[in-house]
Amino acid sequence: MTGIVGAVLEAWDELRVHKVRVLLALVGVAVAVCAITAISAAGEMLRQVSAEQNDRWGGRAATLQVTAWPTGEGGSVMPGPEEYERVFDEVVERYAIGYSSMLRDAPAPVRFPDGTREVYTTGVEADWATMHRFEVTSGRWFTDADADRLAPALVVNQAFLDALGGVTVAEHPTVTIGGDNPVVATVVGAFPDDWPQAEPQAYVLVDAQTAWVTPESLEMTGPPRLELWVPDELADGLVEAIQRDVSGAISGTQAEVYRSDSASYGVVDGAIRWVVLGVSVIALLLGGLGLVNIALVTVRYRIREIGIRRSFGASSGRVFFSVMMESVVATTVAGVLGVTVAVVALHNLPLDVLMGSAVQDAPGFPFSAAVTGMLAAVGIGALAGLLPALVAVRVKVIDAIRY
Repeated sequence: MTGIVGAVLEAWDELRVHKVRVLLALVGVAVAVCAITAISAAGEMLRQVSAEQNDRWGGRAATLQVTAWPTGEGGSVMPGPEEYERVFDEVVERYAIGYSSMLRDAPAPVRFPDGTREVYTTGVEADWATMHRFEVTSGRWFTDADADRLAPALVVNQAFLDALGGVTVAEHPTVTIGGDNPVVATVVGAFPDDWPQAEPQAYVLVDAQTAWVTPESLEMTGPPRLELWVPDELADGLVEAIQRDVSGAISGTQAEVYRSDSASYGVVDGAIRWVVLGVSVIALLLGGLGLVNIALVTVRYRIREIGIRRSFGASSGRVFFSVMMESVVATTVAGVLGVTVAVVALHNLPLDVLMGSAVQDAPGFPFSAAVTGMLAAVGIGALAGLLPALVAVRVKVIDAIRY
């Protein structure tokens, strides 16, 4: 350890002597290390952002979609909603599913101030928001207590509120829904429109949606569905088991179970990422090449010093190690600076603005990216110091007299 520490301190002293020469070469190394670290870290951080966006559409990993369509054989017709609900509840209880939600799409006549309009309603359960990272911008999402309300609770989009006359959720607006047996529903939450000029849309608890669901609407929109959030490692086995159970429980139907979550989380285009990494590696090599030139010139000026050290018994290994460590110590300092700049830059990066959506689980700076940057800095330092170290080893004692 004494030899290693002594070589490092000696290398640092030499860098201080030749700091003006080394500085320009290290600028390129620091910039390249910063770029490599930032690209590696940004890829990992954006992966989390992309995963959350995919969760909002297809559900968290692993989300299973369960459907059962009538086969039409033997004059079979679509079972009633109660049959689907009974079978789905049995599936959730049998496999001890922690998060699940029944879904049912049904249009409903809604009486707005300017007349009655057909509105697309989606029946869900309270767990659905957690499974899809769904957030309301005002008001709240459904709770289990909403199932006991006499007036159904609604979570609507901004277009729905605009159709009510531009009211806000804080005003507790109500609206009449249904045809022959209308009900008065209360808006408890709101979310942004999915696109400009969107049509009114509403979420409602499945049990409350039964008030306006008709057999004709189910024939048009299809049977109810079931979403299950299960452990990723159990998903494949559950797909086969649930499909077999549902097919046997609902006669005259063909059950289908599949994963709806997306396993593709790549946001940064692979080609662009590799191009930027390639440019950074080239910049890193150019910085190392400049460091090699400076080290070679420095070794030529230090032949007398190296020869004298050899005459006092310095081994070839000690001379080789001390000269190489000059480059390694220099690039390590540059690497620390580059990684620090990358950490500060990405820490203040507005991921919400760049991705256009809120991030629930904000990712921290990945430690692996910092390690990658430091390994690149140390590696280029070792390569840059190899040739000058070999030249220094070849210096003989007699050279000290000649120079």
